[in-house]
Amino acid sequence: MSVAEISGGVVLRRALRRQRGRVLLGIALLCTHQAAEALVPVAIGVVIDRAVATGDVRALVLSLAGLAALFTVLAFAYRTGARMAYAAVEHEAHATRVEIARSALDPRGHHSGMRDGELLSVTASDAELSALVVRVAGLTAAAFTAIVVAAVALLVVDVPLGLGVLLGVPLLVLALQRMAPLLTRRSSSQQEALAATTALAVDLVTGLRVLRGIGAQDHAARRYAGASRHALDVTLRAATTKGLHLGLTTMVNGLFLATVAGVAGWLALQGRLTIGELVAVVGLAQFIAEPVQTLGYCVQLFAMARASAGRVARVLGAAPVLTPGDAGPPAPTPSRLTLDGVGHAGLDDVSLHVRAGEILGVLAYDPSDAEALVAVLAGRVPQPDHRGTLYVDGVPAEELHIDALRAVVLVEQHDVALFEGTLRANLSAGAQVDDTVLRAAVRAAAAEDVLAAHPHGFDRQLTERGANLSGGQRQRIGLARALVADPPVLVLHNPTTAVDAVTEGLLAEGLASARGADTHGTVLITTSPALLRVTHRVVVLDRGRVIAEGPYEQLLASDARYREEILR
Repeated sequence: MSVAEISGGVVLRRALRRQRGRVLLGIALLCTHQAAEALVPVAIGVVIDRAVATGDVRALVLSLAGLAALFTVLAFAYRTGARMAYAAVEHEAHATRVEIARSALDPRGHHSGMRDGELLSVTASDAELSALVVRVAGLTAAAFTAIVVAAVALLVVDVPLGLGVLLGVPLLVLALQRMAPLLTRRSSSQQEALAATTALAVDLVTGLRVLRGIGAQDHAARRYAGASRHALDVTLRAATTKGLHLGLTTMVNGLFLATVAGVAGWLALQGRLTIGELVAVVGLAQFIAEPVQTLGYCVQLFAMARASAGRVARVLGAAPVLTPGDAGPPAPTPSRLTLDGVGHAGLDDVSLHVRAGEILGVLAYDPSDAEALVAVLAGRVPQPDHRGTLYVDGVPAEELHIDALRAVVLVEQHDVALFEGTLRANLSAGAQVDDTVLRAAVRAAAAEDVLAAHPHGFDRQLTERGANLSGGQRQRIGLARALVADPPVLVLHNPTTAVDAVTEGLLAEGLASARGADTHGTVLITTSPALLRVTHRVVVLDRGRVIAEGPYEQLLASDARYREEILR
């Protein structure tokens, strides 16, 4: 299915199609339950006329046995049908959550425009709510079955009564349906407000240390309180609309019930109905209140499902940021990575290359130039958004499949992302890696203190985002993880900003040793003299252009600004 074809309606129809086996079986059983329940007052009326009124004991025993069988059928049908309906909802919600996660984790990126917190809300809430369309299908079919059976029974008893029900109920349903668009809009606004509040909460919690450091926690709290108040106001408006819809449903339903019962009582007084028929009619009239109420409830459920399906479709239908090629991993060449006349953001006609066996340092006087270079090297910039070409082993990066590009070039971001789980799982990234390899990488990253500080070693548990580690420890564990991956080309962006000078020197030596293979290429984008000292060459960027290039010591001796930048 192409991106353009995904909409809220498509999400709902696909849910019904994917769960059609459970849905159809659930509908059959729930319809059986409702038909059997509709026949209960009819059966009671027959028992009164043919057994109780006549005093026929045999008929009474058989009637009671028939009622017992009827109740057995309706109880079994409801229990099994409801189980199938709920199973269908949960299976569909699970499938949708997996799809959303796959879309959010797509290395090509996506243009949904949602923040992390909003994606979390869509995954946790909207996936479940959109799956409710499966339940709506079963409840609606069962409710209509109940009404049809009840109407047919009333036609048998009295044609005008039956016609009144057959004509009246659809009119009631159509009248209640008039509020569905308003319910959908209010539900959509509610979900959007809650998602925005969740996104803000995620942002604030992630940056809590920074906020405390600059004394902005009170402002952040007020900002969240305002967002939460807006979400509360929107939720209350949605609840008011739902309450109004439910109240109208109950009122109209009660009036309809009173009308049917009143007409039946008048017919009984006229002698047109027997006592058993009167009991059956009143029982059916009372019973009809339930399916009509259910139809009103289904209107609300469908409104919520449709609103959430639109948000799910926004994620699943988002166009990818990148459109990579389909070429496989290229054969290694002497020039592992080349930028030819690249321009992006502040970069202007940047050309540089990384040879096999070389560690290249890049010093950018403007940090934004470093960020732009990292984005290009990471393959995060779509082809229309940059000029020039990035070559990976002589092949333009846009011609490579995304997996092929990632297999050659690994970019370790400045903001290290660690995950909840063991230290071993974070270092190995899910692969089977021998402890000897892990220890060598940890040693090269000068992170042995992280192991020594905990008795469980590699089995030490890390909290979300590695919050139980210091900033320097997180950076070094991130670097160790990159070294464990051992990529042909490794790009590091300011990997030592949170470590002390002594540790930084040890790390630089370990990194140079770990990346010393003749086939490896390494790019260090940094202002650290300790790291730049272990490079083979340094490229200097100023105002987006390459202004100098050469060995670290040579530039240090000949370029006053370079020397000032490095030694300050």
